[in-house]
Order: sequence, then C-alpha cells, then structure tokens
Amino acid sequence: MTIVLAPMEGLLDFTLRDILTRVGGIDRCVSEFIRVSGTLLPDRVFTRIVPELLNGGRTRAGVPVRAQLMGSDAVCLAENAAKLAALGPAGVDLNFGCPAKVVNRHGGGASLLDDPELVLRIVTAVRRAVPAHMPVSAKMRLGNQCDSRAVECALAMQAGGASELVVHGRTRAQGYRPPAYWPRINDIRDAVSIPVIANGEIWTVKDAEQCRAESGCHGLMIGRGMVCDPGLALAIAKPGQAPLSWFELLPLLAEFWQLIKTHIEPQARAGRLKQWLNFLRRRYPQAEDAYAAVRTLHDPLLVAQTLFSKQA
Repeated sequence: MTIVLAPMEGLLDFTLRDILTRVGGIDRCVSEFIRVSGTLLPDRVFTRIVPELLNGGRTRAGVPVRAQLMGSDAVCLAENAAKLAALGPAGVDLNFGCPAKVVNRHGGGASLLDDPELVLRIVTAVRRAVPAHMPVSAKMRLGNQCDSRAVECALAMQAGGASELVVHGRTRAQGYRPPAYWPRINDIRDAVSIPVIANGEIWTVKDAEQCRAESGCHGLMIGRGMVCDPGLALAIAKPGQAPLSWFELLPLLAEFWQLIKTHIEPQARAGRLKQWLNFLRRRYPQAEDAYAAVRTLHDPLLVAQTLFSKQA
C-alpha cells in the first residue's frame, strides 16, 4: 500500500512535511501548488516552495517529494514544468482539485474539470516537456459543481500521459464537508488503467480500511488526518503499531518550532504553532492544554518559555 502526504496550501508546507515524514509510514509527498500564470518562474520560486529540491527531491527523512504545478495555460505550464524537472523533483504533479474561490475565479484548480479538452491539452503538454523517466501525476476532485464529468476528466488525464491519479472524493462545491464519496472514486478506478489513489475524510485506521474497500484503491492520500494524528500513516501501514503518544510527539513539536524560526518572521511564528496545535486537539487531549496556554500569546519568546522552556 502506498500512503501519500497531501498538499495543503497554508498548512502542509515543507516544514510540516519534514516533521511528519520523520514519524514513518509516508511513502511520498506532494508539495503545495506552485502557481503558474503567464511567466517562466525563476528557480528560487520552485526552491522556496519545495526546498527539498536542494536535497535530491526528498525530505530530510528521505521521503520523495513531487512538486505540484497549478495553472490553466498549457504552454506556460509545460515551459515551467521543463524548468522544474531540471531541478530534480521526484515527479511533477498537476493540480485539478484546489477548491479555493480565488483560484477558481482565475480558471485554475477544480474549475478546469468543466473542460476535459483543456485538461487533456495541459497534461499532454506537460508530459511532453518533462523527461520520460520522470513521473507526471495529477490530483483531481470529482468535479467542479457536480461529478457528471469525473470519468471523462480522468480519461483525459490518462490520455494526456499521466502515470497516476489522486482523486479527492468530493466536488469543489462540496468543499470539505463530510462525507467523501469513496464509491465514486471506484467508478474512476474502473474506467482507467493507471493507478488511482483515494483521498478525502481519512482520519483513522478504520476510515482508511473503509476507504480502500469502497474506492477499490490500494493507495491513499492523507492530509488533515495526518496533521491531526502524525502517527496515522504508520498505524495504517503497520497494523498493530502502537499509537504515537503525546510524549513521543513533544520532541517533534519542539523541532517544528525550531524549524519555523529559520524562515518565518517573528510575528507570524506563534500563529504557525497554534495552527498545528489546533489540529492536534482532535487527537490529543494534551494539545488542548497546550493550545490554551499559548492561545493569547504572540511573542515568540513567551511561546518558547511556555511550551519549550528547554529550547527558550
């Protein structure tokens, strides 16, 4: 079984990828999207969003990272994909799933699923621009407003040369509201001959088992479930594995704090830590206390003194 760490704009950046892949169970990551809109991006944009490019396309734990591109201009996407490929990612991924309003207003993300012909042109152009040995994959939702063209879009991606699809089991209109429609992912899996990875509403080992049964997919992509429970991938991959305890997680939280200090402005550091603690409250009661302790704090020194006195 393949377990992929999902891209999540504004949350699952390279810092959290670094920490989560240290726990184990994750086979591959996909970066947050790199927005392509009419220009050839300089290398520094790629390496800023995907600094793993400076480490052989892998996290420090050795987990490969595919860099994700998002846009609607096939030619421009292809040109940027070629430049990106020269930096050595573990693959190039294409975003056909982002539900953000600002993205879709400008013709990106899930809005592209209304136009399977454009989807085909984009995937074809990128596949031709990227060296043959480098995987080109795509992440899609079931559709934009409805799921009536889901299979058509998946077939277009396959025809364009995508080697793998990740399918989030909801439309853009459905956002992140439960449930995820895993049986509809199975409809796509039945229609294509390339591997399909299921995504959406996987919070527990039981969810993973049910998703695999209903979607028919061997591989899973997990996002918010991993942020809430960093040991989830390992628990899925190794049945009977003891859950990651709060005391095992504490050193990783401290390391996360040290890492964000290297690239985030002081006034924003507390917010990043509180953001993760807020997710962790779903899995760990102790995170509730930690979050309450720093909720009103903004000074990085006070945050460190409150939670990480040894690192202060």
